[in-house]
Amino acid sequence: MQDVFLPGNGFDTYEAQDKVLVGMSGGVDSSVAVRILQQQGFAVTGAVIRFSPAHEGAVEAARRSAEQLGIECVVLDAQDLFEKEVIRPFCADYCAGRTPNPCVMCNPAVKFAALLEAANRMGISYIATGHYARVEVDEDGVCRIHRPASLARDQSYMLCRLDQKVLSRLILPLGEFEKEDIREMARDFGLDCADAPDSMEICFIPEGDYAGYITRRGLTGKAGHFLSPDGADLGPHKGVLHYTIGQRKGLGLALGEPVFIKSILENGDIQLARAGQEYFRTVTLRDIATADGQPLAAGTYLVKVRSAAALTPAEFDGRDTLTFPEPVRAPAPGQTAALYRDGAVLGGGFIASAME
Repeated sequence: MQDVFLPGNGFDTYEAQDKVLVGMSGGVDSSVAVRILQQQGFAVTGAVIRFSPAHEGAVEAARRSAEQLGIECVVLDAQDLFEKEVIRPFCADYCAGRTPNPCVMCNPAVKFAALLEAANRMGISYIATGHYARVEVDEDGVCRIHRPASLARDQSYMLCRLDQKVLSRLILPLGEFEKEDIREMARDFGLDCADAPDSMEICFIPEGDYAGYITRRGLTGKAGHFLSPDGADLGPHKGVLHYTIGQRKGLGLALGEPVFIKSILENGDIQLARAGQEYFRTVTLRDIATADGQPLAAGTYLVKVRSAAALTPAEFDGRDTLTFPEPVRAPAPGQTAALYRDGAVLGGGFIASAME
């Protein structure tokens, strides 16, 4: 077996690693992950998770891929847990003026919890997914998420809250590859999903209209007014669930200059800013998670304040505050800040507030 596909020195012998449960979606990434592991000599079982009624298509696609790959695919039903741990907090956050990231919430509480529970029940030692990230074991024996070879596809941010219970058993076969490499492999393997489109951003809202989804559930966000960059009352907005920090389009305002949402106030008012005024130097965090469960040490880290943001240096005070020498654009309460050092995710916390 080639070490490149494995999560570090925790995998020593073929006999100890011959069974793996792979989370599948029917897409190209998870399907190629299965084939890579098969080529490595693993006995692979697939698992597709039904998170919500919107996932029936994924369940069927995963079954088709599993059949083509010649493996069993079990269906895991996590709808109740997903409703509790992801959908309700997602809706509550938007209604309160925060901007949640459902994948960051789902991964530790639902997706990997379901895979691990199923693997335990089936007597399978390891789990795997098609995420673009790596698991490596540091000199202290702690398994940590690392950035992948494909920085353009880096999904380490989404995995920043995983703990040792998961990481010590997790294989991420795609961590050494670019996306086009994976598509080429899929074509070479003759997989029907080789040119399938990438998955949507919010898997349980296929149409992408999160505000409409929340409204159809009978929920409403806080009401309030737009406030101009100079503090003038510009009249009522549609409700905070329709907006996020840094947003420019869809405000329904004509002020003669570009304006952005700078902050959503506790009373529901939305403070606007001119271009360049939506940057902040200080970010406070809540519910910080680390791979080993230990407090995150004070010091300098590279930080992502959203999944697509660039890594930016910041000083962490050892409690809850990040200070950026260069201001970062629109850190939104509810989003996650992931802290890195030497390519490894050292921790992640939810953004509570931002200050200039």
